Amino acid sequence: MALRAAVIGPTGYAGFHLVDLLLRHPEAQLVYLASARDKLPDIRQIYPQLIGRIADQVAVCRPIDVDSIADVADVVFLALPHGAAMGYAPALLDAGLRVVDLSADYRLDDVAIFEKTYQQPHGDRQNLADAVYGLPELFRQQLPGAALVACAGCYPTAAILGVAPLINHSMVKPERIIINAASGATGAGRKLSEATHFPQLNESFGAYGDIGFHRHQPEIDQVLTRVAGRPVRSFFVPHLLPIDRGILATIYLQPATADVTLGELFEAFADAYAEEPFVRVRDDLPNVKDVRDTNFCDLTVRLSGPEEDPIVTVFCAEDNLIKGAAGQAIQIMNLVFELDETAGLL
Repeated sequence: MALRAAVIGPTGYAGFHLVDLLLRHPEAQLVYLASARDKLPDIRQIYPQLIGRIADQVAVCRPIDVDSIADVADVVFLALPHGAAMGYAPALLDAGLRVVDLSADYRLDDVAIFEKTYQQPHGDRQNLADAVYGLPELFRQQLPGAALVACAGCYPTAAILGVAPLINHSMVKPERIIINAASGATGAGRKLSEATHFPQLNESFGAYGDIGFHRHQPEIDQVLTRVAGRPVRSFFVPHLLPIDRGILATIYLQPATADVTLGELFEAFADAYAEEPFVRVRDDLPNVKDVRDTNFCDLTVRLSGPEEDPIVTVFCAEDNLIKGAAGQAIQIMNLVFELDETAGLL
C-alpha cells in the first residue's frame, strides 16, 4: 500500500516542488492539497506544468481540515510561512499524523532564541521539545518513526554540511567561522518584493539583511555546537544572486593546528560522507548549475595562505528548493517511514 501524503501550502515554490516530487515517488501517493486561502486554488492554474500529471480530485486545494486530512493521509508536509506551521502541527500530531515542517517553527531548541530571531511568540512549546532536526546526514538515526521533523533550512544545510566534518574531527577552530553564502531569488519565496523585482534583481549582486544577525545564524550555531560538543560561533552573511535558484556557500575557517594538510581535510569529508547518497565530495569547485533540480549537495575544500597562518576554505553548492527544502523533506519522509532513502529523488 502506498504511503499517503498531504501538502499544506502547495502554492509556494517549496510546496510546488513537494507536489512534483510526490507525483514521481514510487512508494507515495499524493492524496490531499490544503490551502488557507479564501478562494481555494486549482494547483494546475498556478503551475501549468502539473497539467496531465495530477488527478482532478487532488489538484483543487481543500480547506485545512485536520479530520479530513487524517482520514486519508499518513504524513503531512507543512509548506507554510514561519509562524503559521505551529498553528496546525499540534492538531495534526494529535490526529496521529506524521508531520514534516519546512518552516523554522521547530528548528530552534531555545524558545527565547526563536522569539528573538523571528520576532514572535512560540505557540507550541510542548512539541518543540520533541521535534527532530531534519538533516539526515547528521541525524539519520533519530528519524525512523519520528512524529515531527523540522526540515533544516536552505542556508543552514549548506553551511552545516560544509563545516560539520571538520568540527567533528577537531581540525578547525570552532570560535571563528565565516560563512558567505549566495542564494537565488526563490529563497525569498513567491511574495512580491522590490529586491526580487526583475529590473532590480537582474544584473545585480549584493549582500542583504542585518549583517551578522541573519535569522539562519542561530540555527547554524545550534547544530554545529551539538556536533562539536562545545560552543561554536559563526558569522553568516547572505547574498542575493540574479538567478532563480541555487545556493553557493563559501566558508572560511582557521585550522586547529598549523600542520593540518589538504589530504587530511579531504579525508575528514570522505569519512563523513562516503556512504551518503546525496553529498558529493568533489576535487573541482562546485557550481550551482551542477546541482540544479537535484537533491545533491556538492562540496570541496582548499588550504591556502602562508604556512604559519593557513586558511581552510570550504565550498558547498545545493539547490535551495530541493536539498534546501522539498527534496530534503522527501528524504526525511523516506527515513521516517523506513523506505529507500533515495526513493523519488534519483
